[in-house]
Amino acid sequence: MSPAVRDATSVEGDARSYDLQQYRPGRAITDWEPENDLFWKSVGKRVATRNLWIAVPALLVAFVVWQVWSVTATNLTDVGFSYSTSQLFWLTAVPGITGGTARILYTFLGPRIGQRRFTALSTLVLVAPLIWLGFAVQNTGTPYGVMIAIAALCGIGGANFASSLANIGFFFPKREKGSATGVNGGLGNLGVSVVQLLTPIVITSSVIAIGSAQHKGDGTPVYLQNAAFLWVPVLVVLAATAWFGQNDLKVASTPFKQQKIIFRRKHNWLMTWLYVGTFGSFIGFAAALPMLIKTTFTPIDAAYSGATYAWIGPAVGALARWGGGWIADKWGGARVTIISFVGMAGSIVGVIGFLPSGGDDGNFWGFLACFYLAFFFSGIGNGSTFRQIPAIFRNQHLKGLTEGTPEYTKALKQSEMESGAVTGFTSAIAAYGFFFIPAMFANFAVTSALWCFVGFYATCVVVCWWYYARKGAESPS
Repeated sequence: MSPAVRDATSVEGDARSYDLQQYRPGRAITDWEPENDLFWKSVGKRVATRNLWIAVPALLVAFVVWQVWSVTATNLTDVGFSYSTSQLFWLTAVPGITGGTARILYTFLGPRIGQRRFTALSTLVLVAPLIWLGFAVQNTGTPYGVMIAIAALCGIGGANFASSLANIGFFFPKREKGSATGVNGGLGNLGVSVVQLLTPIVITSSVIAIGSAQHKGDGTPVYLQNAAFLWVPVLVVLAATAWFGQNDLKVASTPFKQQKIIFRRKHNWLMTWLYVGTFGSFIGFAAALPMLIKTTFTPIDAAYSGATYAWIGPAVGALARWGGGWIADKWGGARVTIISFVGMAGSIVGVIGFLPSGGDDGNFWGFLACFYLAFFFSGIGNGSTFRQIPAIFRNQHLKGLTEGTPEYTKALKQSEMESGAVTGFTSAIAAYGFFFIPAMFANFAVTSALWCFVGFYATCVVVCWWYYARKGAESPS
């Protein structure tokens, strides 16, 4: 039966009718069948797309808050803060702890509360740590413990990713999940580049400053508070847009007691391992690169490198994620994931080769180019792994069932619920890369840390090939 609009409030497809009022902005949706082509073309695609494009900027600015310390930390000693290099690396690492931990909570809480309400509230709460940061950086006597506390609160911005991806995935049919999560995650990840690009620029502007200037050793005035205060009104606007423009998807609302079954699923843990390799590398390298440039290649000015060099890597990775999801939809996620890990391993070997060693000053441009390649391949892998997850769980639950039967419908719903929860959980654990990678650079030789990453990528290739890519694999994806 073709869809026919009966009146202004309902649309008919197959054997049932849908109340169009529930699909308006700001409403809760009770009927959602993205795998039904009639429903998707007449109603679903438009609603899903609106929710996606409201989620993207909100997630992008949440990443800005999460990563604001990656650039702020590089400027603190220039204006009189007496922190050691190790302490500065820890300031960039701490948001990774809170971001990853809060992601675990957000994974299960987000779908329960709903896309609209949770996006609005989780965006609005980020205003508080930014205001605190804006005042703290104006006083060089601010205790280090206070700075650590602010960094920890800023880390909550990273948690928004888990709820956003888990929620958005429910809106789209299987054939478009990779592209949709690639757009949401990829453009959201651009917040890392945005903060690293804009911060060195806005901290030199007195026009938008609220409060007093700090001064570098040569007397140059800077306004570090701009890096925080700039985003406060943006967050308020985005929270209001989500509240009035998105929808809560009731079919995605699942109690934790039902979601916790994923902890008994082997593929939850295997995909978490793989996503730690892709997204964990992306976010960890993004957090560490500005400080790594400053401490490894001393002639390079940190602020200049942040504005001109460091932000490009995360931008490459974020945009590649978008492409990675699209390519995985066409070629299969497992193949693309293996390519990404091989590429990341080769890129990091290149980074090691260009590092200063002994009396050799190294090659900054070779180092940077190889890091850009590592970001590119991590982005490709970010997109492909999120394409794998729903495919794996559909295969597991629908095996042997006939489409259209009650058993098939029930199993499909279960697979959607579990893949959404696994998507959020894997992103939560991978977010700890934000902490561990800067922490490793703070406590170990740079070369030793990088070789550890190469070894880890090798294990990821083996896992992905054995379980998902080889002929006769347990769950081809």
